[in-house]
Amino acid sequence: MRRQTWKENKPLEYYLNLRYPVLLVPEPEGGFTALVPDLEGCVSVGETEEEALANLEEARQLWIETAYEHGDEIPLPSSAKEYSGRILVRMPKSLHRRLDEEARAEGISLNQLIVSLLSERLSLAVLKRELRALKEGAPPKSSTKVQT
Repeated sequence: MRRQTWKENKPLEYYLNLRYPVLLVPEPEGGFTALVPDLEGCVSVGETEEEALANLEEARQLWIETAYEHGDEIPLPSSAKEYSGRILVRMPKSLHRRLDEEARAEGISLNQLIVSLLSERLSLAVLKRELRALKEGAPPKSSTKVQT
């Protein structure tokens, strides 16, 4: 009896229609880098957000089509996992005070400031990891997603 593979269970169109989280990072020198962290090495760039995302969509389709044709596993979008959006973070009182003062100075809530700072730092960390992998000639291995 022949063993069924994941590919035999779903047609190519199923995978092409999946909605993957996208990470869009503005470059300091201008332009944008866009990537699909769930699809290892699926990265593109563009002068504008729209161009980077359009280029990434083409790269995503080609990535999926190539993997499908070669019988490689196509990961499902990680966004399928449910998160509450709430966490409890303990921090030194001095940091809590400094964050609160900064939020007031910016005219935003403490929560908005913390989310913004975490998002910026996480985007930078992911981009650094992707660039390091590309520099070393290895495919990037992202694990963080930011939906745009």
